[in-house]
Amino acid sequence: MSQPAVSHKMTVKAASLALLKRIHFYIGLFVGPFIFIAALTGTLYVLTPQFENYLYADALFTSSKGQAQPLSRQIDAAVNAAGTDPKIYAVRPAPHTGDTTRVMFSDPLLGASKSRAIFIDPATLAVKGDMTVYGTSGILPFRTWLDDLHRGLLLGDAGRIYSELAASWLWVAALGGVILWLTGRRKTRMPRKLSEKVKKQHRSRRWHSTIGLALMAGLLFFSATGLTWSQWAGDNIGVLRAYMGWLTPAVNTNLDAQVAAAPADEHAEHHAAMADMPDMPGMDMSTHAMHEQPKAVPVMAHTFDTVVAAARASGIEANKIEIRPAYMPDKAWTVTEVDRSWPTQVDAVSVDPATMRIVDHVYFADFPLLAKLTRWGVDAHMGILFGLWNQVILAVFGIGLCVMIAWGYRLWWLRRSVNTDGVNPVITLMKTWKSAPFTLQCPIFLIALGLAISLPVMGVSLVIFMLIDIVRWARSERAVQTARTSD
Repeated sequence: MSQPAVSHKMTVKAASLALLKRIHFYIGLFVGPFIFIAALTGTLYVLTPQFENYLYADALFTSSKGQAQPLSRQIDAAVNAAGTDPKIYAVRPAPHTGDTTRVMFSDPLLGASKSRAIFIDPATLAVKGDMTVYGTSGILPFRTWLDDLHRGLLLGDAGRIYSELAASWLWVAALGGVILWLTGRRKTRMPRKLSEKVKKQHRSRRWHSTIGLALMAGLLFFSATGLTWSQWAGDNIGVLRAYMGWLTPAVNTNLDAQVAAAPADEHAEHHAAMADMPDMPGMDMSTHAMHEQPKAVPVMAHTFDTVVAAARASGIEANKIEIRPAYMPDKAWTVTEVDRSWPTQVDAVSVDPATMRIVDHVYFADFPLLAKLTRWGVDAHMGILFGLWNQVILAVFGIGLCVMIAWGYRLWWLRRSVNTDGVNPVITLMKTWKSAPFTLQCPIFLIALGLAISLPVMGVSLVIFMLIDIVRWARSERAVQTARTSD
């Protein structure tokens, strides 16, 4: 039996809903598995900080009593344990009694945004641990593995396509689902006796819609924050933020007052560039820089004591801080608050290590609103802004999203089993597009083109959707022609 014929031209409303329904179906069918994986791995990531603390308790905590040794002596202990000619990347002093001090060393063999951390007991100077840490959040190996799984399926940059695909389409699926629910619920329902299969189909649709509506705000949030982390769309978002003046202020480390500071990158740890590495000799490989670059200066442990004292005197108050030395004579050291819970403490100062003069001071309170929202959005996405409550909320949304996708697949399968007469209950996107009026085709084409340019992974996947649909449409047309010929 052939498909029912579609009217030559549909109304704008009918065509819009038909197109939206088909796109929603394609997102669910083809992108749904990737969204499911992203939600599941993200949930595992946000639920494991406490487990990581337990797993690496020997390195992170100490039961020794007594007065903490000067920071410089703790650093000397780490340097002695690190081996030949180690390069200190950053130091995070023990924030509370019972915590260890983390001294991080740069190692190009570890990859971008990763460093070797040696954990020192502040009181006894004993080495408590030696392992690789990742990013500005300083996560340890277990959660680094989960983060790589969530971000790129352990496939490196190539794997990041999957997470960008999920983030690119999640907001479209969420908004489209709400529109379809609003329009579908207005239909007049005639009282009739329904088969058990149809009842199951209706129950699945109701569960799928109810969960989607309940998670709506979270889905949009995950999509927006996920896109800022993505490989290609994230770069475009960065360009937009720079053009609009929404970039996060960065502390100026140039001792030359004429040189301005580059904006900070909240997602530096997710980029392949070595933006998270310190001012190390030989980092700038351009021909001009290699000739003009000043000679590197040694970093002395005792300088950390005086730099931290200067930073504290200038208003750095958080217990959790990170000190980054400069290996270039024209660069200042930085002391940054790294407590990203609520209330957020991420002020930063740069200090001239020769004179202890404060070169620059950046206050989070003075950040532009968009920069604050970006900071809070990133931290909430990672489950650290509101502590345990943040973790619980993200877990509920992540598990709920997985359940919603499962109900969506169940709905699709039930619709296939209900439709036993050979008629496809959903007409193809191409057939709907041809039946839509030009007044609808034109704006939709322009919107799709703009989104494809802004979100490249969405654009490529949309082309794939269209190719699949064109094949199905061509087969449908041939089936109709065959049926007409046989008649």
